[in-house]
This record gives sequence, structure tokens and C-alpha cells, in this order.
Amino acid sequence: MTDLVDRTTDSAPADLNIDVAALGETLLGRWKDVRLASRELMKREEFHRIPGQSMDDHRVRVLGQLKRLVEEKSVLRAFPARLGGFDDHGGNLAQFEEIAIADPSLQIKSGVQWGLFAAAILHLGTEHHHDAFLPGAMSLAVPGAFAMTETGHGSDVSSIGTTATYDPASDEFVIETPFRAAWKDYLGNAALHGQAAVVFAQLIVAGVNHGVHALYVPIRDGEQFLPGVGGDDDGLKGGLNGIDNGRLHFTGVRVPRTNLLNRYGNVDENGVYTSSIASPGRRFFTMIGTLVQGRVSLDGAAVVASKLALKIAITYGSERRQFADGKDGEEIVLLDYQRHQRRLLSRLATTYAMSFAHERLLEKFHAVFSGEKATDDDRQELETLAAALKSFSTWSALDILQESREACGGAGFLAENRFTQLRQDLDIYVTFEGDNNVLLQLVAKRLLADYAKGFKNADAAAIANLVATQVGEAAVNRSGLRAFGQSIVDFGSRARSIGFVRGADAQRQLLTDRVHTMVAEIAGRLKGVGQLSTAEAAALFNANQNELIEAAYAHAELLEWEAFSDALDGIADEGTKKVLTWLRDLFGFTLIEKHAAWYLINGRLSTARATAITDYIDDRLLPRLRAHALDLVDAFGFAPEHLRAPIATGAEKQRQDEARAYYADLRASGKAPVEETAPKR
Repeated sequence: MTDLVDRTTDSAPADLNIDVAALGETLLGRWKDVRLASRELMKREEFHRIPGQSMDDHRVRVLGQLKRLVEEKSVLRAFPARLGGFDDHGGNLAQFEEIAIADPSLQIKSGVQWGLFAAAILHLGTEHHHDAFLPGAMSLAVPGAFAMTETGHGSDVSSIGTTATYDPASDEFVIETPFRAAWKDYLGNAALHGQAAVVFAQLIVAGVNHGVHALYVPIRDGEQFLPGVGGDDDGLKGGLNGIDNGRLHFTGVRVPRTNLLNRYGNVDENGVYTSSIASPGRRFFTMIGTLVQGRVSLDGAAVVASKLALKIAITYGSERRQFADGKDGEEIVLLDYQRHQRRLLSRLATTYAMSFAHERLLEKFHAVFSGEKATDDDRQELETLAAALKSFSTWSALDILQESREACGGAGFLAENRFTQLRQDLDIYVTFEGDNNVLLQLVAKRLLADYAKGFKNADAAAIANLVATQVGEAAVNRSGLRAFGQSIVDFGSRARSIGFVRGADAQRQLLTDRVHTMVAEIAGRLKGVGQLSTAEAAALFNANQNELIEAAYAHAELLEWEAFSDALDGIADEGTKKVLTWLRDLFGFTLIEKHAAWYLINGRLSTARATAITDYIDDRLLPRLRAHALDLVDAFGFAPEHLRAPIATGAEKQRQDEARAYYADLRASGKAPVEETAPKR
């Protein structure tokens, strides 16, 4: 087993320490000051969720909290300076993500108002719309809904049924939901509070459908719907019940022609449609791509929730004792059990990877939206990176929350310790802003064809044909999501069994090779598809859909690992870097162990090497990291007002100390009960 190990990190001095303060600053990232300011605000009880509050009361409370955010001027960061904003797109999301500490309902309702409704006006509208509509949206004078999703079409936005037909006689658009499945659904602010909505509809001018566009549509005057507008309350949900989700439908609703958010497509006073983007498909994806910040922010919020859960669970696991060890009769701290370490420390490693990857994503997002790097390729890279990381982090967050809850036993099930409510609230994160399985298909297409011209709108036959001709090492290396740094060929033949696993290079080789091989095998099965009929090609592509998604998720895992590895280069303190290297190794080897069947089947690992990886995790990495577990979660920087979980406040340690003192007194006084022993035979 010794040759599994990079010997430069295999041993450590007994007094090895982590610089917790410096590590905490590293985790906060580029927008450290913005995050800290948001966290300071979230300490205040007025922003905290009240456990057990009714849905109606929770909705009222969250709306009031939004008004307090406006008063604190903490919602303007992404908006233009000429309207009172800061033009700080990355800082805006960093600030927004931290609101999950107080209440995910507050975070998401804030996202609906300023990250979707107002952002759509900002990014899809022009100066006229900014002047006319943004001040009300920014100040919350006009609470708004983002009316994209329909009952019948959620992920397939291009096929929505709502129409906006231009009427030249009145110079207006007429909004219709022609059938029940076209009703807008699951919309925040729609049930009660929304006064206007950005409505996505098929734009029809002179009998020609120009595809999906967005329009600013007033929907209420106070509490009453305007004529032609109707809707329902979605009612109680599985979580996020501080948000008034609901449905909207439209019958002959008229809005001025100038309410069309026309940055990418305009209808002039003569009823003539024009667009700077000739291709309807490219125009659609450009418009949708401007709203990618929702996915970026959900990735960040999932990281925040994961950190909260692990801070609570690891603190509790370091204090709670259970079962005597047979030596001096003292019970054992839970985190000293190997299984407990496996459950929590491996997920701690995942959370660190997610945190570093998110900061990389946030940097990319800011560069694109600030105009620093805003080419079409840059935007496509951002969209694909956001899709990959949002899928990984939101699924991982649910796993982390559930395992943390279970690791705290009955105490974890108490609402006061927050796991159950956080788990309920984050459940929907894997679905909205893009269902994860659908998002991973976007990633897979990018892996297969590097977003060749026209690829996103190609039918199944065209997609499959492009796959067959372009997939392979070049397509993977030019995916735009990452630079491989080293090509697969630098590692030697993929056909041979990997003879040893050693340090970062070995982890990179195994993780990279898995993605490459999975994509190449799918391409091989799609060869000759260009000679098939459209229906046959579609069936063949569908037959490989599951493996395409698995390949995309493998790529997301690789991205997370690479972000963690790159972050190590920025750690100056020797002790901190050594511990984080072990944590990175735990993340990498856990991924390889998770996919051991694939590596064995494909001849990349022998059974002995696969077993050695498991032994290395259990015998070397977990014991090393156990000593630093509390420091690693302390670096998250949460105050008691953020945690608000009794089991993370030291109360359990006090109870345990009291129990130990009680039994020590009994023993000292000679009053301790005598344990029954089995009679000798």
C-alpha cells in the first residue's frame, strides 16, 4: 500500500496546525467583504426563520424582510450606477448566497424579485425599460413575478404555449394562454404579492412566429388581478413556504408595443420585426443565457447550506459520546468512530471542493456580466460550467444535509437543529433554474461537439452526426469548461491497466480518463448515424442519453477536483496546505472508490489497487483529518447567530461533562452500582 502515497504529504509533525483565520479568508473568496457584510446582516433575528410558523404568517414575514433588505440598500449591487446600483455582478451573487443562512425562503424570494424579475428587465430590456420599470423593481414598489415556466412546459422553454400577438391597429401586444397547459406555474410572487410580471411568450407578428420573447406585463392593482389576468395559489409546498408561488393565465391582456423587452428582438411602430441575431435558435439561447445567474447563485447557496450542516454535525460529533470502549469505561466521542468519520469527513472534503469551484464560477460569471470577457464563447462556457456545478452541488447538498441529520441521531431530527427544514427547502434546488438531468444534457452536448455552430438547435440526427465526426480527445480538451493542462496521451496508453496510484497526478489521470473514455465510447456507438432516418437517429441518441448524462456528471466531478487542487497553490501556510492536501486526496480517492466498478471493468485499476485505495482512506486519511475536523469547519466562519442549532453551541459537551462528573462522584463515594458479571464455570 505504500506506493499509493505521495510521500511528500505522507507524514506530518505532531504539532501540525491549521491557520483557521487565513483559511477562512481564502474560503470567502474575492468578495470577502461583501460576504462578511451580508453575514453580519443575517445575524439579526428579524431576518431569521421562525420554526413552526404557518405558511400565511411566513409569507408575510418574508415580504417584510425583503422591505428591510431594501432599507439596508443590500439589493442594488448588480444594477447600473446611474440608477443607484454598483455594477458589481459577482459581489451581488456573493451577498445573495449568504442569505440562505437566515432563511432559504428569504433568499429565493429575493432571487425572484431582483435576480429574475428585475434582472430580466435589466438584461433583456433597453434603456427605456430600465428607466421605466427598474426603479419600481429595485425598490420593491413593484413586486414582480418571472413568468417563464408553464404547467405543460418546464424545461422545454422554447415550446411554451403562451402567445403575444402584435395588433397593428392598437400598436399593442395581446397576451393569451390558449389552453390550460399554457398557464404559467410555480411562480414566486404570483399567488399574492406580484404587481407585474416578465412574461415569456411566443412572439407573433403578421402571422409569423419569431419564437420566445419577454414582455413586461402589469398583473394586479393592489390585491386584485387586472382584467384578463387570473391565477391560483400553489399552496403548501415541500419547502420554501415563505414564498407565495402560484399560477397565472391571460385572456386578451393588452400591453403597449414598447413593453416588449427588445434588446435582442424588436417590433417597430410599423409592425416590422428585426433582430441583431438572425438565427431564431441562437437568439433564444442568447436571451435565456442572460439569466444564468440563477444557476450560479443556487450553486453558491448549496455550498453555504452544506457548510452550515457540517459545522453543526461535526461540532456535535466531537462532543456526543456513545458506548464505552472497554478500557477505562469512558464512552467514546462519535467522531472517533471510523464510520462517523467516513460519513462526515468525506462530505466535508466534497464541500471544500464545491466551495473552491464556486468561487471559480463566480469569477467567470463576473467577467462575463461586467463585460471583461463577454464573447459568445465566454458566455457559452459560463452557461455550461454553471450547469455542471449547479447539478453537482445541489445534489451533493441534499446528500450532505441528510447524512448530517442522520449522524446526529434523534437530535438531528429536532426542528430546532435545522437539518430537516434546510433539507426540505433545498429539495427544489435540484429542479428549478434547470432540472439537473436536463442541465447535464447541456454539458454532455458541449463535451461532444464543443458547441459547434448550430449545434444547440440541431435535431437528433444532426446532433448524432456531429458527435460521430467531432467527438474524441479534441472535443473533450476543447470543451471550453476547462483546459486539460496535460493531454490524455501524456499519461500513456489508455488501454493498459494503471499500475499505481500516486498523488495528484494519479488522481487527475484516473478522473480525466474516465470522462474521456465514456465520451469516446458513446461516439463509437453513434458512428454512421448520418445515414439513418431522423426517427432512427433520434432513437439511437435517446438510447445513449443515460450514459451521456453520466459522462457529464463525471466531468462535473473532475471540475470540482481540479478547483480544489488549484486552490492548494494559493495556500501559504505549510500546515494548512498539508491538511488541505489530505482533504483534497480524500475527495479524489472517494470519487475513484465510488466508481471502482467502472475502473475495474475498464482495466484502469486492479482489484488490489482498488482495495488499497479504500484502505488508504480508512487507515491514513481519515485518522489524519480527524484531528483537524473542528478547525476545518471553524474556518467556515459561522457565528452562533448563523447556526442557531443548540447541538452546535457546546450544550452537548456540557451535558456530557455533567454526566461524567456525576458518575465520577458516585465512584469516589463508593456508591456506584456494581456491574453484574457472568459467573465462572
